Amino acid sequence: MTLDSMRTDAAAASGSLAGLVVVDLSRALAGPHAAMMLGDLGARVIKVEAEGTGDDARGWGPPFVGPADDPQATYFLSCNRNKESICLDLKSEDGRRTLERLIARADVLVENFRTGVMQRLGLSNGRLHELNPRLIILSITGFGHDGPEGGRPGYDQIAQGESGIMSMTGSGPDDPQRVGVPIGDLLAGIYGAYGVVAALYRRQSTGRGEVVRTSLLAALVGVHAFQGTRTTVAGEVPRAQGNHHPSIAPYGLFACQDGAVQISVGSDALWSRFCDLFGLDPAEPGLATNAERVTNRAETIRVIEREFAGHPAQQLLVILDKAGIPAGRVRSLDEVYEWDQVMSQGLLVDVEHAVLGPITLPGPPLRFFDSAGDAEVETTRRLHSSPPTLNQHHASVLAWLDKTEEPPTESVTCQR
Repeated sequence: MTLDSMRTDAAAASGSLAGLVVVDLSRALAGPHAAMMLGDLGARVIKVEAEGTGDDARGWGPPFVGPADDPQATYFLSCNRNKESICLDLKSEDGRRTLERLIARADVLVENFRTGVMQRLGLSNGRLHELNPRLIILSITGFGHDGPEGGRPGYDQIAQGESGIMSMTGSGPDDPQRVGVPIGDLLAGIYGAYGVVAALYRRQSTGRGEVVRTSLLAALVGVHAFQGTRTTVAGEVPRAQGNHHPSIAPYGLFACQDGAVQISVGSDALWSRFCDLFGLDPAEPGLATNAERVTNRAETIRVIEREFAGHPAQQLLVILDKAGIPAGRVRSLDEVYEWDQVMSQGLLVDVEHAVLGPITLPGPPLRFFDSAGDAEVETTRRLHSSPPTLNQHHASVLAWLDKTEEPPTESVTCQR
């Protein structure tokens, strides 16, 4: 056993999904993010990549880091921790046979091909369940697997525009903006992993796997939240309005002496407390209730920025915090990753990369605890493995397949 495989085995030995095997056929971001989430929870994730090039995201840069003859894309590093990599030619008989052996031993398969690609590979859902009746299949598409535009290719920014997210994001109605991360891809991955866990739970009673489907479109429509009911129930069409909340005021980014701070005054009680801080009349006509302040947003902003103008941001944050008014500043990402609160939540993980050596990655957002009475013991997975280099685990995965030629009769699943 190599040092790398020992690290992988040790990392996968803990976590809520330890013992599960995931075959990750996906590339780019939505599917890889879903598979990474399952790996973060302890599942063994085997990433199947195209020979020669691998996942598209390996070429998405700059930035690239590492040696000139083996550059590593930081994009790929963001969504492929806790995985092993094996390259297969799925058009060859040998490649298809190896993939079928993997599928027969897997609990979950993740794919985000365009509709019809899996069938052309000879891997329809029917065929997958012939190979493994207990297999959970996660399929992520751009706009859904069926419907009048079911075969349409989907990329995040296209989906952000088509889903209405961009129409609500930006400085104003004539300034639609994409969210600063590929939020459609990420949400589809999150929803996909959520669906997989539900299907694993159901499998405990049925003994059979099922197909879980989501899309970038579905994920983005799924987070319309109050803006959705504002449209479907109230008949109002939301438009972008910058850094201020459409239904709560004051709630947004406000200029001060040396920059800006954010405040969230989510109730009239908080408004009264806020007014006491700055000598304002909480019952002033036009500003006394949230509804009035939303209707008179421009005046609300003017009054607050007049009071903030004489205070530097850090002083304001201290004053607001002492009064219990939710407030904060806008941090750059380097400031976020240096913040002791982020570190305290386990949101950074250190791993050993085969080419880059020790690197720090943004980490999983979940923590787990065992509790007995008032005592708590954290059970969160602590040891993580680095995103793999291309085909890094080919030999070890094939050796594992050879040792487990017959698929297990009972896969490990989530415990009740």
